[in-house]
Amino acid sequence: KEKPMQGEVIAVGPGKRLESGETAKMSVKVGDKVLFTKYAPDEVEVDDEEYLVIEEEKILAIVRD
Repeated sequence: KEKPMQGEVIAVGPGKRLESGETAKMSVKVGDKVLFTKYAPDEVEVDDEEYLVIEEEKILAIVRD
């Protein structure tokens, strides 16, 4: 069994669009440390910097002090 990966949230989107047309409130916020599997994120490059993009549903846990 593989250990989860850990990362820090540096940006969040507006939230998932619900069937009702409303936007669901995000559970994570900038600065949160999160755990996720290595298969969860998509790798993207912006201005020669690599980032991981993860759907909120794929986050295993939020680690808060």
